[in-house]
Amino acid sequence: MAAVTNGTVDTTKRLAALRQLMAQEHDIQAYVVPSEDQHSSEYLADCDKRRAFISGFSGSAGCAVITSKEAFMFTDGRYFLQAVKEMDQNWTLMKQGLPDVPTWPEFLSKNLESSTRIGIDPTLISASNADTISKALGPKKSTLVSIDQNLVDLVWSDRPARPHNSIIHLDEKYAGRSLGHKIRALREELAKKKYQAFIVNMLDEIAWLFNLRGSDIEYNPVFFAYAVITADSVNLFVERTQLSDDALKHLGDDIKVQPYDAFFGYLQELPTVLTLDEEAKVLIGENASHAIAQALGKDKYVIAPSPIAEMKAIKNATELEGFRQSHIRDGAALARYFAWLEEQLNNGVEINESQGADKLEALRSELSLFRGLSFDTISSTGPNAAIIHYKPDPLDCAVIKKDQIYLSQFFDGTTDVTRTWHFGTPTDEEKRAFTRVLQGHIAIDTAIFPSGTTDYRHGTGHGVGHYLNVHEGPHGLGVRIAYNNTPLKAGMTVSNEPGYYADGRFGIRIESIVLVRDAKTPNNFGDKGYLGFEVVTMCPISKKLIDTSLLTVDEQKWLDAYHAQTWEKVAPLLENDERALKWLEKETSPL
Repeated sequence: MAAVTNGTVDTTKRLAALRQLMAQEHDIQAYVVPSEDQHSSEYLADCDKRRAFISGFSGSAGCAVITSKEAFMFTDGRYFLQAVKEMDQNWTLMKQGLPDVPTWPEFLSKNLESSTRIGIDPTLISASNADTISKALGPKKSTLVSIDQNLVDLVWSDRPARPHNSIIHLDEKYAGRSLGHKIRALREELAKKKYQAFIVNMLDEIAWLFNLRGSDIEYNPVFFAYAVITADSVNLFVERTQLSDDALKHLGDDIKVQPYDAFFGYLQELPTVLTLDEEAKVLIGENASHAIAQALGKDKYVIAPSPIAEMKAIKNATELEGFRQSHIRDGAALARYFAWLEEQLNNGVEINESQGADKLEALRSELSLFRGLSFDTISSTGPNAAIIHYKPDPLDCAVIKKDQIYLSQFFDGTTDVTRTWHFGTPTDEEKRAFTRVLQGHIAIDTAIFPSGTTDYRHGTGHGVGHYLNVHEGPHGLGVRIAYNNTPLKAGMTVSNEPGYYADGRFGIRIESIVLVRDAKTPNNFGDKGYLGFEVVTMCPISKKLIDTSLLTVDEQKWLDAYHAQTWEKVAPLLENDERALKWLEKETSPL
């Protein structure tokens, strides 16, 4: 998630008010403020940005631990510089990933004094993490204390209201499968393991399952809701007033719509209406909150991967075609943008990073079926391109220069593309770095691998939702445990995005979306079946930045073939834009 680097925030009064509540109302000596909301969302509505409010640090990843006298912020290397700029003297930055720096759960059990009572909002931590932390605290006789009323909310006097935006029905011509089909498939999966019910807490899973889309969280077409699926009932906990007439008609009489706030009361009663025993329990996902587990009661549930996650990850034929077509349309917008930007810079017009991002969004908004951006546009030049999740601040951002590196959703698909350009003369170092990144990109694109592969060891890609979240699990390309527990399967979508970042100087990333597909091989070794990738992103890769002496013959052939495909698919959409068409022809010509 891109983020504007804000100025330093004075948190003295906020922390004082929080510590007063900790001591006088709850008798706790530490309070944990995670980044996530009650649905374990990566992106947040403004009302759920509690960690940012209490600390001043606006990066998307991090956890705050406030004690009676100190305050600690745990985050990773992507945000060290940003955190230092945004946090005041009240905070100590804990640089996760560096030697001898504990994670925040380790800090609770190893660094805090014995018999410490540690408060947390139980809706903001997963049941599995809460259990792990509680066990680690045991030897020091410390305890994790659930506090139902979030303490940050109590000191946040101007906290924004929770969004209640309109929810629409995603037609089957885009979704590919009906609501009824998805419910039946889910119930079949639950029956195989004798689960009596499944609690759905992830917002993108609910949107996918019910063929509904919303806009409660910026850049994510989701809405605040929970769902409970049993063998004979489906309950959707959402504000009825948010549902459009078309959405209500789509849900019909088989889906019982209940108020969002009625969810936890329903959970408390659920075990009494189900036949539960040691072999038949309620399934909750790995990201389900501690509050959900507490409402169901001990020994009433099983924590396991959500069956919806994989069902959603494997796209059907309609969704896959939507990815192809949306990326072709996006390719046209990108060609129009880069042609415009190159012309402006050549004519000496001063364009800053924010103006560039706004222009690209305007061009994309003209496309058919456009539904909004899937994330903040990363428009960065020179040293800013080395900041992986950089978002330009309209009031304070760099001017795009010719002599510096520049790094830059629909009804039927979600796009995620990055290209790196140089509008002047790149240095030999920049060309060498770009070419090595390109070679990594080509290696992934052309890889053929056994079905069931999970042990890829280079953090280079993530799953992508179909008109849903731009970051979608459980699969991906990297070293995360979840990635390596989830085999790639035909129908999944993944980003291919190797990069190189020279801190304070320049950054390079080449990112395309690929579809996982079956691959034909001369010999089906091991009788496993083999997989490969189909690229759907249609945007040229800068030839000016390539050191051709480093490329093999096959790599040169790959690039020429990719550019020929891009020209063939995108050019017909640019017939009325001579400038963009000429730019595309130039950039897709053979090496």
